[in-house]
Amino acid sequence: MTTRQIVALGGGGFSDEGLPTKLDGFILSLSRNRRPRICFLPTASGDSETYPIKFYRAFTQMDCRPSDLALFRRTVADLRTFLLDQDVIYVGGGNTANMLAIWRVQGVDAILREAWQAGVVLAGSSAGAICWFEAAVTDSFGVPPTGLRDGLGLLPGSACPHYNSEERRRPVYQQLVGSGFPSGYAIDDHVALHFVDRKLAAVVRDVEDRFAYEVKLEGTAVEERPLTPRTLS
Repeated sequence: MTTRQIVALGGGGFSDEGLPTKLDGFILSLSRNRRPRICFLPTASGDSETYPIKFYRAFTQMDCRPSDLALFRRTVADLRTFLLDQDVIYVGGGNTANMLAIWRVQGVDAILREAWQAGVVLAGSSAGAICWFEAAVTDSFGVPPTGLRDGLGLLPGSACPHYNSEERRRPVYQQLVGSGFPSGYAIDDHVALHFVDRKLAAVVRDVEDRFAYEVKLEGTAVEERPLTPRTLS
């Protein structure tokens, strides 16, 4: 049977310095190919010209075959064939709501679902992490962050990135969950959640003292259950 995999990073990865990280290596290790084809989608950044440069700078130092897909200045005619030919699809950070709207207009949302079902590893940081869930905490509409309920829904529940680095994330997420927002996961920077067939299979990090949490409503109180990650060596 085909294994469906998603890796959600709360922040970090190559995006920080344009250098390969242990989290990026972990993502590549999940591929079925020894030298995987990995495609970067910078849609959430408005196809920033500098973001793909960081991606190539990092992944050309790793044993893989990198490429990128721009949608604002689109040059790939057959998106379906291009994306289904990848082993890993890595989505960058930025404006989640705008990214989802563009994907839906271009038909990328349906292609990503098909790729996931075919065994392509889906991954991403920040916006590229929360987009896979049914709902998320986002700053797509400005600050403070707010709830978004129209994610792709490949993963159940909700997610909140940057839990340790942006002070407004925790109170907003807890208030949302306490008011009926779907329960889910809060993820610190430099921490990744690995889902296999829609279930959490592993929590990993490349920096010590970073964590993830399961956040849900228990009776009338919102509870945070720590998920201690395995530190990648």
